[in-house]
Amino acid sequence: MTQNGSPDAAPAPGANISRHLGRMAVAQPHVAALKIPRGRDAKGEINYLILSFRELDAEVGAWCNRFTRAGIRPGDRTLVMVSQGLPLIASVFALFNLGAVPVVIDPGMGRKAFLACVEHAQPRALVGIAMAQIASRLFPTAFRSVAVRVWASGALTARLTSPRRSVTPIPAPPAFAALPSDLAAILFTSGSTGAPKGVCYEHGMFEAQVRLIRETYGITPGEIDLPLLPIFALFNPALGVTTIIPEIDPRRPAAFNPAHIVQAIRQEKVTTSFGSPTLWRKISEHCQAHHITLPTLRRVLCAGAAVPADLWKSSRDFLPNGSLHSPYGATEALPVTSVAASAVDPVSVRGACVGHPVREMDARVIAISDGPITSFAATAALPAGEIGEIIVRGPVVTKTYDGLPDATRLAKIPDSAATQPGAVWHRMGDCGYFDSDGKLWFSGRKVERVVTAFGTFHTEPCEQVFRRHPRAARCALIGIGDPEKRRPAVVVEATVKDSSAARAFTRELRVLALQHPHTQDIKVFYFHEKFPVDVRHNAKIHRLTLAKWARTATGYQSDPKR
Repeated sequence: MTQNGSPDAAPAPGANISRHLGRMAVAQPHVAALKIPRGRDAKGEINYLILSFRELDAEVGAWCNRFTRAGIRPGDRTLVMVSQGLPLIASVFALFNLGAVPVVIDPGMGRKAFLACVEHAQPRALVGIAMAQIASRLFPTAFRSVAVRVWASGALTARLTSPRRSVTPIPAPPAFAALPSDLAAILFTSGSTGAPKGVCYEHGMFEAQVRLIRETYGITPGEIDLPLLPIFALFNPALGVTTIIPEIDPRRPAAFNPAHIVQAIRQEKVTTSFGSPTLWRKISEHCQAHHITLPTLRRVLCAGAAVPADLWKSSRDFLPNGSLHSPYGATEALPVTSVAASAVDPVSVRGACVGHPVREMDARVIAISDGPITSFAATAALPAGEIGEIIVRGPVVTKTYDGLPDATRLAKIPDSAATQPGAVWHRMGDCGYFDSDGKLWFSGRKVERVVTAFGTFHTEPCEQVFRRHPRAARCALIGIGDPEKRRPAVVVEATVKDSSAARAFTRELRVLALQHPHTQDIKVFYFHEKFPVDVRHNAKIHRLTLAKWARTATGYQSDPKR
């Protein structure tokens, strides 16, 4: 089943995203562009360093001068290892401005994986804090392509321009005249279900993302955003939106204090925010415990994993004047679809509804295949209600992985019938289906499905059944046994004091399993104190890691009918 939009629309030439900041510096020069926390005042309120759009534009100009003097040129791949806040936003926009190519790798993926990504990307330049510069010397093999090093302060509030108000800021130079098809950045995937891969973003794709985000959610200049994922702050200067930097460590996002985030939202009258279900569930629980509402928030965008039923429900309480939305997508394609709380049935066990495709995007569900698909003409859409593999096409769909032709062939489907040359469909790596109303439902990652002799089990609809148990807020479907004798099992994130308690818990979970046809064959349960999750969102469970753990762990089986 296909949802048709206008997937081949392309932005006009001169699509360098950095040019938007200069326009905003002219259109709203004195409006706050960025607020970075720097402590508390005598009244306990958060004290911010505030930069207007004109001042942020000047800061970008200062970074441009520093990069030019250092020898960074258009097209240079530049590894960015700086702090969130002013250094990240200003340095990345300066690289865009010069036509250089920022390379962004999640440092939380682990040292070995991170160094492998650096070595693969082969950056010519490094913009980094002291720790990054030292790492580049300690691991010379990974950083051997680096010829230019630019040091950056580790402070979130570090600025290059004069802070004195009497000094007139000097605007950034005119943006490099990039074509929509020019390489703009390389952003690495989190690697939560495989090795991290560098995704090649063209300038036109960033342009399309800004356009679709603005149109889909009605975001207007003058709004105030608190992004809980640092990289999402990069959209705001182009949208004319004020960015409030949150008091959160991006290396350990789930360890944040929700009271600090709630204070920032209420104090700064934040209108929009983006974060993972894990982070927003923590904020929701804080609001519920202290009877707090967030009346200025018009929208919360929640992504990175399926939004759990309890968060959909509680959002209606702490967002009296707004709504929780879940945009569906991936590093390779975002946004694809979107759904609001008002359209979600929180008691469903049919999977996670992710809504209709946004304007200009096209989505289709095809038969599941683990090998390459060489032509879109070879695919066929499945009927409504039938679970298959999700593929998408549109202006935000990236075309290649950096230097990985085999991975590109596996993830992309050429479409020779498209009006735009080189158009591809991206295989999301997810399973799902369309319902009779044309809404897309997410059933889980393709690689995490459990294929057995008596049927295929998908993570989301199975786990939804067991998440209804008050002690099973987080659980994971896994496969156990040899491939020819594979069986489904569920791991619950919980502490059980002994085997007797584990067996009692297992009996309760088995009762839930017997209530639904798609979980009746799940009879084995494991208990794990703390799930391994992705660092970026702290929401994606590493189910394949849990499956390996279960090989030597104790599983429990029970049949309450006995």
